[in-house]
Amino acid sequence: MQTVVIIVHLMIVAVMIGAVLLQKSEGGGLGMGGGAGFMSSRGTANLLTRTTAILAVGFFITSLFLSWYAGYDRKPSSIVGTGAPAQTQPAGGTPMNAPTSGGILDSLKKADEQQGQQAPSGPQAPRSQ
Repeated sequence: MQTVVIIVHLMIVAVMIGAVLLQKSEGGGLGMGGGAGFMSSRGTANLLTRTTAILAVGFFITSLFLSWYAGYDRKPSSIVGTGAPAQTQPAGGTPMNAPTSGGILDSLKKADEQQGQQAPSGPQAPRSQ
């Protein structure tokens, strides 16, 4: 469904670009807008203006639908965990102990000290698992 709407959206965009480029310039910027052009009658200008307006409405509708459809299956998530995190071992191989006193900063400081004592001397190549 999304692929079909994207293809329709791209076709609307291509036709709208063509319709805008075919319209007569009335601003006169850089002196290129005057003279008798390819489509200079009043009826053709009205047709191109209406076509551009209809294509713009189609463009907005397909854009809104695509943005709605992209977020349709998204489930709300929170950065605050709802349950207790699973206990896993850190990369160093030694498990971290739960803090008995102090806060999270104290436990992080102790973990850094433990890793500092077990740190190898010199650089090492990364190992694949």
